Amino acid sequence: MRHQKRNGLLTILYIAVGSFLTAAAFPMFFIPNDIAPGGITGVSTLLHALFGVPVGAMTAVLNVPLFVASWKRMGRGFAVKSLIAMLATSALIDLFPFAPATADPILAAIFGGIVVGAGIGLVLRGGATTGGTDMAAALIHERFPVITIGGILLALDCLVVAASGLVFSIQSMMYALIGIFITTKVMDLVVEGFESAKAFFVFSKYTGQIAEAILTQIGRGVTFLHAKGAYSREPRDVLLCVVTRLQIVQLKAIVKDIDPDAFVMVTDVREAMGEGFTRAPSNPAAGMKTTAE
Repeated sequence: MRHQKRNGLLTILYIAVGSFLTAAAFPMFFIPNDIAPGGITGVSTLLHALFGVPVGAMTAVLNVPLFVASWKRMGRGFAVKSLIAMLATSALIDLFPFAPATADPILAAIFGGIVVGAGIGLVLRGGATTGGTDMAAALIHERFPVITIGGILLALDCLVVAASGLVFSIQSMMYALIGIFITTKVMDLVVEGFESAKAFFVFSKYTGQIAEAILTQIGRGVTFLHAKGAYSREPRDVLLCVVTRLQIVQLKAIVKDIDPDAFVMVTDVREAMGEGFTRAPSNPAAGMKTTAE
């Protein structure tokens, strides 16, 4: 019960802080500098420049039909939290007295991207989304399954950015691309965590000794993968071990000391969860990617 209460409070905190940060980025950085960084809010920024409509209100108006169309597919719990996050973000953009932070468009693109990325990442960690073009992409994909959701998202964002070049200027379009790139990177960091990991595959005649050394000297678990050589047709064991960034040098030294001729393959691990790493997320949205509304 205490664990559930704690998770509930964290969810509320993530969504509240994330919505606040996402909203703050637009009046502080993007809107005053004519930057439309993709997504529904980017469209609203363009409409604000053309017709003077409030960005937050227009964002909500454009998002509501997408929520209605996607409600059943999202699931009730996720949909309710996402709707709250979207409405809170939209309201804060128009109603909270955020003051422009800079008149330099480069700084606006960089710091706006950082703030939006952090905000959306926190909302995702809270088990929600701020709505936006990811919903539109999913609906289009259902109608035309031959087109991937990622491809649709890219096309929609490109359309918004291209439109910003027509409404504002080519430079504004380039600033928007910078903002989108930074937003994506920061969002990934917030959702997936800052601790990177590496997966080592070790091919050696001395897998037993290497595994024992890893267990005792580094304290990491090791898995034996049973394989067979394509040429020799002989069975062999391959070691699999996932380590943190700080343990990479240690593991390489262990392998080199025991078997200098060992073949080692190292790959990036996007995220490691479980004993010795971060805990598995308790919400279904932790692995989602989305653009700024």
